[in-house]
Amino acid sequence: MFRKIALLLTMLVALTGGVALSSSDASARYASIVVDADSGQVLHAVNADTRNFPASLTKMMTLYLLFEALEKGKLKLDDKLTASKRAVGMPPSKLGLKQGETIKVEDAIMALTTKSANDVAVVIAEALAGKETTFAKLMTERAQEIGMSRTTFRNASGLPNRAQKSTARDMVRLAKALMEDFPQYYHYFSETSFSYHGRSYRNHNRLLKAYNGTDGIKTGYTRASGFNLVSSVERSGRRIIAVVFGGKTAKSRDNHMVKLLDRGFTKMASMGVQTIPPVPVANPFQNPEATGVEVAAAEPVPAPLRTRPVKPVAASSQIAAIDTSDMLADAEEMTNDWTVQVGAFTRFKAAHVSAKAALSTAPRALEGAKVTIEKIESTSVGVLYRSQLTGLYEQQARDACQELIAADLSCVVVQPLAQGSN
Repeated sequence: MFRKIALLLTMLVALTGGVALSSSDASARYASIVVDADSGQVLHAVNADTRNFPASLTKMMTLYLLFEALEKGKLKLDDKLTASKRAVGMPPSKLGLKQGETIKVEDAIMALTTKSANDVAVVIAEALAGKETTFAKLMTERAQEIGMSRTTFRNASGLPNRAQKSTARDMVRLAKALMEDFPQYYHYFSETSFSYHGRSYRNHNRLLKAYNGTDGIKTGYTRASGFNLVSSVERSGRRIIAVVFGGKTAKSRDNHMVKLLDRGFTKMASMGVQTIPPVPVANPFQNPEATGVEVAAAEPVPAPLRTRPVKPVAASSQIAAIDTSDMLADAEEMTNDWTVQVGAFTRFKAAHVSAKAALSTAPRALEGAKVTIEKIESTSVGVLYRSQLTGLYEQQARDACQELIAADLSCVVVQPLAQGSN
């Protein structure tokens, strides 16, 4: 009987007044940039020099140093690297290596470009520098040398670290350096799948198949960073590199990236640069049956054989004129400050158990969520403890609640408190 009352109270509290969210100093911050890779001209930029958490975009620099070691003859593609206890203890996403197990260098490359395996990133770091912390120092030093002046690395994987930050502009510089310094290895970023020990892993970068001309390069996500993406697209010999930080979901990030790329190619065409027009699909991630238009899959495009130094990316004052009003509107929506509430209880322990049960029931939907128990005073029943999972994006919260309700658990989606009036 009391359980029913508690659930009713939860619903009433959430629906009438909303739930105040705990503040977090690890909120994703939106940033984006679009660059003509050949000229270095910036076609669009928002917060391009704001330092954000790169998440698994970090692995681009890990691979840069690995490609450098291959180029210098320190390693070969068929050399085997050994997994340490520390490496196998990394949290997902990972390949699931066992301590003492070996992996070929080429498989390690594929594990990073497709699966974004954190355990393999550490294996590479330890193989090249002995310790991951030492490797991170080398990453930062090399980043500075190629012009990534606002980037600091603290690990090889991109797992959360408050001091590990980069910018959208710096990530363009890194992408250009990978293409121009190691064209013979860049093709690994265009691989759509990877098979290892009988299992197949799909590349997290959906634009490889969904956006014409895409040939790389990397996705990234942590709760603190939001959904990040570096894209490279080549059409009729002209290349655009674009970066998005802080997407609220993988789908919305991809849709936003498509909008940026479309506008980038349109801008280049208006400047007299000959390009293949963007695929005429309003949203290539919609169901083709719903739009009546089939999305053309991209064929892998070989990397250009370039030997010239990496061209600079223009400063903010050199940005070409482009209307970004709707992009800024998109940016305002990309916040991970939504909550799901899974109960209100008279005992703290019961509230905590309820939150943990929700996490166990919907681990994928609630990935990165933070357990928050809020104590409130009620004149009718005394002290109540609200059991909440915070730090979610809107669609993530709604999907999680649907899954929990389907499992006969209580759940209410709570939107962020309004910031001022409309």
